[in-house]
Amino acid sequence: MHTSESVIAITGGSRGIGAAIAQRVAQAGHHVAIGYRSNEEAAQDVAQEVRALGQQAMALQLDVTDPGSVSQFFSASQGLGTLRGVVASAGAVQAVGSLQELDPEEIRGDLEVNLYGAILTAREATRYLAATQGSLVLIGSCAATLGSPGTYVHYAAAKAGIAALSLGLSKELAEDGIRVNCVEPGTVWTDFHKDPQRPAKVAASIPLGRPGVPEEIAGAVAWLLSEDASYTTGATLRVAGGL
Repeated sequence: MHTSESVIAITGGSRGIGAAIAQRVAQAGHHVAIGYRSNEEAAQDVAQEVRALGQQAMALQLDVTDPGSVSQFFSASQGLGTLRGVVASAGAVQAVGSLQELDPEEIRGDLEVNLYGAILTAREATRYLAATQGSLVLIGSCAATLGSPGTYVHYAAAKAGIAALSLGLSKELAEDGIRVNCVEPGTVWTDFHKDPQRPAKVAASIPLGRPGVPEEIAGAVAWLLSEDASYTTGATLRVAGGL
């Protein structure tokens, strides 16, 4: 991927995996547009880390469930240069437990962020990536095939939708030269979990015996965005310690 005035836009870029991706693509020579929902301070910290690596950055408030907000995010990101890559990393879970016990409105909110938000992000991104034959990476989850029983089966269902979205779009957009791929993380040390110690508690169930760290996911995403992956589209890259 070209790096001269090249911009990577990342939704959910203020924390966890998204923040690690921002740093990784900056190291590769890209400017970074960081979308954040509410924590402006965290987003500005990530932007400062990108600048410290010699690249330009902007932090932009973004609601991925609002088409107007998504449109504004991509329009503003053009101020950094030419958009060549997009990472749909925004995600959250409010409802945790067995399905019968979950609040329907929290379920709806989780589905909107994790699936509808990614769909809106992909829809708007393609308007820009067609001009540059760019790359779209969707962040799924190994929950898509494990199901996450007793924890968040609705989230797992949403992430299964991400895998299908990635595959379908890769075929739909191939003639435009846009590559679309999916990365499915396993359990990773981030503040995504309502129980901060959940990664440690489930470590024994992971074949490699430990949770991952955001940088390990970022490496996979950076590869899919790079020229090294120029013949890769429609792929789902599982980075889950063997799960």
